Amino acid sequence: MSDMRLGAMLSIAVPYPEIARQARLAEELGFSDLASTQGPARDALTTFAALAAITERVMLSTTVVPIYARSPASMAQAAATIDDISGGRFRLGLGVGHRISMEGWHGQSIGQPVAEMREYLGIVRSVLQGREPEPGDRWQSRFAFVDFEPRPALPIIQAALGERMLELAAEVADGVVLWACPATYVRDTIVPTLTATRARAGKSMDNFAIIACVPTAYRGDRDAVLDGVRTELHRYFGLPFYRRMFAAAGYAADLAAYDAAPGLAGQKTAISTELLNDLCALGDDEAIGAALTRYQDAGATEVLLSPVPGTTFDDALRAASALVG
Repeated sequence: MSDMRLGAMLSIAVPYPEIARQARLAEELGFSDLASTQGPARDALTTFAALAAITERVMLSTTVVPIYARSPASMAQAAATIDDISGGRFRLGLGVGHRISMEGWHGQSIGQPVAEMREYLGIVRSVLQGREPEPGDRWQSRFAFVDFEPRPALPIIQAALGERMLELAAEVADGVVLWACPATYVRDTIVPTLTATRARAGKSMDNFAIIACVPTAYRGDRDAVLDGVRTELHRYFGLPFYRRMFAAAGYAADLAAYDAAPGLAGQKTAISTELLNDLCALGDDEAIGAALTRYQDAGATEVLLSPVPGTTFDDALRAASALVG
């Protein structure tokens, strides 16, 4: 596993002193990356600006900041600022988000997600590189930095699940970030789609990041750990993007059982142990090591360990770091 980067997903719903403590711990343990997604708790970009000031080496990454929450110019400013504070250690992860949250939280509609992501990412890239952005159908910007020069090569990664969004990431991004994608789906769908698309564009896979977020728990009561993962995952079984991905990954039976379940407990139980074993790193050193190897063999260039509700993430970080250290 020496060629695969190992990062940690931080929960930014806990008190900030705990976020800072865990960030320092992960850096001390030798993790290459710290990451977080944007949710209904703290703002991820603002949080990483704070973490930039208390870390020294580790790369700071957003996994998914929805493009409908900020204008492209505002996103470019925030990313460039964090990158400046951190001394060039920031990586911007962009995603579409989900209609229910984008409409409910931000009053924004998702129209043509692939086309709108292409426009948005192109404007952010242009702003960072000091070029005039191309006019778009959804996004317009004439923003240019004054008295500040951002890093033009600041990496931009893109969240993707389906074929069209994966193809877009292969064309215009520096990498793809994956959430809840089983290793078999990474191997059978994601890597072939990315490789073929980049080949058509005359690009190699060199330095293109394939980042898998993997729920990880070290030891503990097996039933409690599985319940924690199911608690985290069951909500995604109701989201269209993820439903299509789970079906394509071979778990249509799980979806059917979820749809037939009478309530929350049944929905959680519908998520099979087979899927959890494919997706997660759960158990002792051997089990976690096997999961990391499984994702590396599938083609992931980086694994972001994700905490499992109800477990002690520190233990998982220490165990995984010892395996790859």
